[in-house]
Amino acid sequence: MPRIKRVAAGGEVYHVLNRANARVQIFDNKNDYQQFEEILEEAVKNSNVSLLAYCVMPNHWHIVIRPNGDGDMSLFMGWLSNTHTRRWHVTKNTVGQGHLYQGRFKSFLCAQDSHLLTVLRYVERNAKTANLVQKAEDWQWSSIWRREFGNIKEKAILSDWPMPYPDDYLELLNLPLTPSEEEKLVKAEEKNIPYGSDAWQFAVVGKYHLQQAMRERGRPKKGG
Repeated sequence: MPRIKRVAAGGEVYHVLNRANARVQIFDNKNDYQQFEEILEEAVKNSNVSLLAYCVMPNHWHIVIRPNGDGDMSLFMGWLSNTHTRRWHVTKNTVGQGHLYQGRFKSFLCAQDSHLLTVLRYVERNAKTANLVQKAEDWQWSSIWRREFGNIKEKAILSDWPMPYPDDYLELLNLPLTPSEEEKLVKAEEKNIPYGSDAWQFAVVGKYHLQQAMRERGRPKKGG
């Protein structure tokens, strides 16, 4: 099956995900997480991309970004993934021993409204969902920890959201998503389906020619 078209238009918001090859654990200790965050800081400072949220997990990571120009997302993600792969192999003394990531990163467009708030909660509560912490903000390797407990330098790489930050966000963040929200987000991850209202999704699919992403996988059924 051909690859689903990648959208990299400026001004849009994207959820981006990448997993370790064979889903093995690649962040084994504090130094591993710190190394990735340092690379992420470099990527933000040297790019034309706004970082809205992120969460680094033992074998994968989520990022929510808004590139300012067309193609900026691809440049940002390419540098981030390639630089992390090289430095990780050097640190682990495994240079030349295979791929770090399972393949190219996955991404989907997000509507810049309440649907984006759901995506941000999904990302920032990832460690809580995996039962790694009791409260989402306690996971140090995430944007919510930086916003709540980080110093000025640590907060500097985070950009304002395109909608107001809710006063009760921490309370909302620590509430589980609904089953339908979870299902829709997982499907968006797997098939590059834009995440938003039906009307917004219809418009974006037409604008960026994403009809293939909306089709079900597999061979068409034979007529009867």
